[in-house]
Amino acid sequence: MLFVEFRFFWFFLAVFCVYWSLRDNRSRKIWLLLCSYVFYAAWNWKFLFLLMGSSALDYFVGLMLARTKNPGARRGWLILSLCVNLGTIAFFKYYNFFVSSAAVFLAWLGLPASLHTLNIIIPVGVSFYTFHSMSYTIDVYRGKMRAVTSILDVACFIGFFPQMVAGPIVRAAQFLPQLQSLRKFSNADVRGALVLFLVGFVKKACIADGVAPTVDKYFDSPANYTAASAWLAILFYGIQIYCDFSGYTDMAIACARLLGYELTLNFNFPYLARNVAEFWHRWHISLSSWLRDYLYIPVGGNRGNRWFVARNIMITMLLGGLWHGGAWTFVIWGGLHGLALVVHREWQRRVEGRAPSRPLPGVPGSPDATEDVPPRRGPFGWLAWSLTFYWVCFTWIFFRAADLERAGVIAKSFVFWQSPGTHDLGFRMIWIVVLLGVIHQLNGRRVFSSWWRRGSPEVFAAGYGCAFAVVLLFIPPHYAPFIYFQF
Repeated sequence: MLFVEFRFFWFFLAVFCVYWSLRDNRSRKIWLLLCSYVFYAAWNWKFLFLLMGSSALDYFVGLMLARTKNPGARRGWLILSLCVNLGTIAFFKYYNFFVSSAAVFLAWLGLPASLHTLNIIIPVGVSFYTFHSMSYTIDVYRGKMRAVTSILDVACFIGFFPQMVAGPIVRAAQFLPQLQSLRKFSNADVRGALVLFLVGFVKKACIADGVAPTVDKYFDSPANYTAASAWLAILFYGIQIYCDFSGYTDMAIACARLLGYELTLNFNFPYLARNVAEFWHRWHISLSSWLRDYLYIPVGGNRGNRWFVARNIMITMLLGGLWHGGAWTFVIWGGLHGLALVVHREWQRRVEGRAPSRPLPGVPGSPDATEDVPPRRGPFGWLAWSLTFYWVCFTWIFFRAADLERAGVIAKSFVFWQSPGTHDLGFRMIWIVVLLGVIHQLNGRRVFSSWWRRGSPEVFAAGYGCAFAVVLLFIPPHYAPFIYFQF
C-alpha cells in the first residue's frame, strides 16, 4: 500500500476519522496499532509476526534492563536484543550476499565450494523498524530513558505505520512521550500537514516517477549510450532518489502530524551542501545521527589521533553503506563517502587551520543536531558546491548500478567522457529539473505559508483541491515502489 495510491487515501481517511472520534488515549493507541498492523500486513501478512516478535522482545528486554542491577546481566540482556535484531537483518538481507561472496573467494583460492543461496524475500522496512527497536533498548541500557511498562506503547512506537517501512528513524525518547499524552486536534497542524503531503506527493508521483523510466533505460544497458547520456542519467537519478525518499518522508511526517504526532526531520536541502560533511548533515539525517550515536561514537568517535578517527569514520560509513543492501556496490558507495569525509577533515585541519567538524549530525531536534558551517561566498563557494555535487553524483553510480561491471562502465563515461555507445537519452525530461528548482524556491521562501495558515477554510479547501487536481494531470500512469522500501 503506497502513500500515492488511492486505496491509501481511503485507508488513512478511516484511520483519521475514527482516531479523532475516540476520546481516551488508550483507545486511540489500540486503534493506531491495529491500523499499523493492517497497513504492514497489506505487503506480506507473514512478516507481521516478525514485527510483533521484535516489539515483544525489546519490550521484555527493556523491563529486564530496568529491573536488573548487575552490570554483567544487563549487558547480557542488551546483547540478546542486539543479536536477535541484527541477526534478523543479517539473515534476510545479507545471507545470500555473504554466501555468494564466500563462494567467489573460495573459487579464487582454488578451493571447492558447495554453497547455495536461498530464495529469500526481504521484509519491507526491516532495517528501519529494527533500528527503532534497538534504539529503545540501547537508550534504556545507557540510562538515557526509563523502560516503558506498557507493551502497547512500545508496539505503537515500533509499528507506527507512517514511519515504519522507510523512516524517518525515530528515537524512542522523542516519540514515546508523545504516545503517553492525549494528542489535541489543531486546524493549523492539519492545514500544514495537508500542504506538506501534497509537496511530498508531487516529489514522488510527478518528479521521481517521471524520471524513473529514463534512469532505468540507461542503467539497464549503459554501454549503449553516449557519455552525455551518462551525465544526464546520473543527474536524473540524483533527482529521483532525493524526490522519492524526501517525498516519502514529507508524506510520512504529514500523516503523523494529521494524527497529532511529530516525526523527526530527515532532509534539509542536501544538494546545497558545500562539502561532504555538510551533505551528511542534510541527507537522511535520522540515519546519519543514528550511526553517529550507536556506531561511530561507541567505536571511538573523535577520540584518539587522526588515524583512529579516520578508521572510525570508515567503519561507520562502510557499515552504513552495507545497511542499504547486500551488495558490494553499496559497500563501495559507503566507502567513497567515508573517504571523502576523512579527506575533508584533513583539509579543515591542514589548509583551513580550524578544528574539524563532526562528520555526522546529532539527534535531529536536539541542541547538537547541527553544527555551524561557515558559509563560503563568491567563486570559492560555487567551486565548493560544484565539487561536492559532482562527488555525490559520482557516488550515486555505485548506489544505483546493478553490479560492479555496469558501475565501471558508467563511471568511465561519467569521469572520462568515454563510452562505446551511440544512443542518446534526449532532453525531453529536462522540465523535471526546472520543476524541482521551483519547488525548492517556493519551499525555501515559504511562498504559500500565509494563505494556508490564515485563509478561511473555504479558500484553503478550494485552493488545495485545485492544486491537487492540477497535480493529477502530470502523474505517470504507473507508480513505482519507493526506493527505500527495499532497505
